[in-house]
Amino acid sequence: MEQTTHQTVLLHQAVEALTVKADGVYLDATFGRGGHSRLILAELSDLGRLHVIDCDPEAIAVAQELLAADDRLVIHEGAFEEVLNKLLDAGMAFDGILFDFGVSSPQLDQAERGFSFQRQGPLDMRMNNAAGMTAAEWVNTASADEMKKVFWRYGEEKNAGRIARKIVEIRADKPFETTLDLADMISEINYRDKKHPATRVFQAIRIHINDELGQVERALPLSMNLLKPAGRLVVISFHSLEDRLVKRFMRDQSRPAKVDRRMPVLPDDMPEPELKLISKPVKAVDHDDNVRARSAIMRVAEKR
Repeated sequence: MEQTTHQTVLLHQAVEALTVKADGVYLDATFGRGGHSRLILAELSDLGRLHVIDCDPEAIAVAQELLAADDRLVIHEGAFEEVLNKLLDAGMAFDGILFDFGVSSPQLDQAERGFSFQRQGPLDMRMNNAAGMTAAEWVNTASADEMKKVFWRYGEEKNAGRIARKIVEIRADKPFETTLDLADMISEINYRDKKHPATRVFQAIRIHINDELGQVERALPLSMNLLKPAGRLVVISFHSLEDRLVKRFMRDQSRPAKVDRRMPVLPDDMPEPELKLISKPVKAVDHDDNVRARSAIMRVAEKR
């Protein structure tokens, strides 16, 4: 397995946005390789606790190493929806919740994970590489129409239909098995691209097979129910599709409830908005020299 150095995106900005209280209870919902978690732990007292979530077995292994040295850590393995519901059932409440969506550098750099269009490896792309359909299984079974929709919706690939039809044509003789099998084929079609020709298609497949946007849509409302009053929700997104969901959610939760304008007098028991937006969005391009992080954007809100 290749070793890689993971640079945590918006490390200090995100932890500062949480306004960590020494005796507080926090949730790092995307542990990754623990960059944010370590900094949060450094600000907690012996009474503080940090819960972490990840579905990647390799990330969980890193978390277990950290737990061996720090018993203030509580590890939860699984997808957002599954774990957040368990935490709700257990009556948990947090002073702050952090989401750092996207793929980590170790996942990209390890050829065997199948995320990279520049490294030869099995066409996998699963966040949890012990469960679910691989990218190869999907590419070799999905219809041309389904692939076209995925490539356009999640990657805005202008040649989505042409690439989908070519995949169906080629796999009839030889199924796609490796990352470069697929990337090289896409490169023949998108050869005029300034960035790597397979970038958009690989992004789209990864988002689709991991249900990334669905996970975001379901996780954000659940996190609201887990926040204490005045608790902070900090969310880092890496592409416009994710950020659009986060922006819309925080905007809707920070607005007063809609009422019928024809009513002569507003009722006294009108519910207050659940969230208060905190500062403007923070862009990694202004704060981070990590090239892979240049598209990241952080949004912060506080529960009323």
